[in-house]
Amino acid sequence: MDQLTRRRFLQTASVAAAGAAVGPWVLRAQAQSSPVKIGVVLPYTGVYAVLGESITQAMELVFARENWTVAGRKIEMIKEDDEMKPPVGIRKTEKLIDSDKVDILTGPVHSGILMGMRDKVHNSKTILIVSNAGADAISRERCSKWIFRTSFSNWQPCQPMGGWVAKNVSKEVFQIAPNYQAGKDMMAAFRETFLPAGGKLVAEDYPKLGETDYAPYITKIKQSGAKAVFAFFSGTDAVNFVKQFDQFGLKQTVKLTGAGFLTEPDVLPAQGKSALGIITGHFYTPVLDNPVNKQFVKDFKARYNNKTPDGFAVQGYDTAEVILRALKAVNGNTQDKDKLVDAIAKVEFDSPRGRFRFDPKTHNVIQPFIYVREVREVPEFGLTNVPIDKVADVRDPGTGCTLPA
Repeated sequence: MDQLTRRRFLQTASVAAAGAAVGPWVLRAQAQSSPVKIGVVLPYTGVYAVLGESITQAMELVFARENWTVAGRKIEMIKEDDEMKPPVGIRKTEKLIDSDKVDILTGPVHSGILMGMRDKVHNSKTILIVSNAGADAISRERCSKWIFRTSFSNWQPCQPMGGWVAKNVSKEVFQIAPNYQAGKDMMAAFRETFLPAGGKLVAEDYPKLGETDYAPYITKIKQSGAKAVFAFFSGTDAVNFVKQFDQFGLKQTVKLTGAGFLTEPDVLPAQGKSALGIITGHFYTPVLDNPVNKQFVKDFKARYNNKTPDGFAVQGYDTAEVILRALKAVNGNTQDKDKLVDAIAKVEFDSPRGRFRFDPKTHNVIQPFIYVREVREVPEFGLTNVPIDKVADVRDPGTGCTLPA
């Protein structure tokens, strides 16, 4: 070995030795000084774009309050449009996990996308905080140590409504919802309490997601003789269905009820007076009389051009609060995922919807209340959902995760 080669060899060896000695510490220090990367998989185009927008806006409202910093680390949101297409959502999820190396994931809206994401998230031990999609299986047979849900399971807003509708509206109901996982879950949850209360399911129908012409379905409802409808639609689907239901004259003879998403503030302005009198079940309405909600409504309107926050915005708000509070509890350490998961599970705070906490068995949010709401016109809000009854402490019936971490 000549002198030059020997010198290079010794330099390389000393650098390698130094790296081996301090490598793990250096890596940890670098990780702690780098931004906290939050990957967001939501629809920003298509039928549910307004939902993705509301969730994102509320998250940004909370992070801005903290100057986009938590435990000394900057917060970075990496947003991906899933286009409400499962293959796209799954591909975007893989990109965020494998290429962007995000610390935490949130989203999606579509239950089918959530089910498609589940194994990638679980197998890569990536923390996912579900900020909308309600697929019941994620709180039951497909639950995971790494998945939490701040929104709802599809069961939660609908199961309490079955018995209520049978007792207070009609025992003869026609069910209608989009033909995908959430629609099927919600209709089944309603029947759990509707049928035992003496209700009769006259008929059910499942138009495609994104349908624009509901005339054939409304004709079936009219011909069925049902005295009431229980429906789940959201976004532009909710606008089209509610307006056409009124335009075809059914509003006068058939009572329209449903899951709360049917008349959320994101769609009420477009539905107009066609929405008056509709009764729905949901965990939130902007008229809730608690200090946190009043401040949230005020701040949201001030930041977003007088826009009234909806339940989707509350889901974004709660997701951001969970992330901030858990990260503060672990001093910003995202390397020890087990400790971060434990911190998330213990998060509890006053949310616009009431006292927020997770069910330790399922990692699904416990709804402080499911409100029975009626669309009315009130001075401060215009058309809005006014609570007329409520059911407390609504937990998904999942019994817990049996799968390995």
